[in-house]
Amino acid sequence: MASEQTTGGESRDRDVITFDQIRERAYELWERNHRPEGLEIEFWLIAERELRAERGRDRGR
Repeated sequence: MASEQTTGGESRDRDVITFDQIRERAYELWERNHRPEGLEIEFWLIAERELRAERGRDRGR
């Protein structure tokens, strides 16, 4: 029974998107777009959306 709970928990842990993952993706997007000023929130939200979409595709496999 404990192994079932551990397996489910591990699966959920992989689905968690961390602050650092979003920060890194947002920075990559910002650099790719020639480092515009004043768009930090927009890049953060785009990064979060992209990561969530990727996780959703991975879960569907």
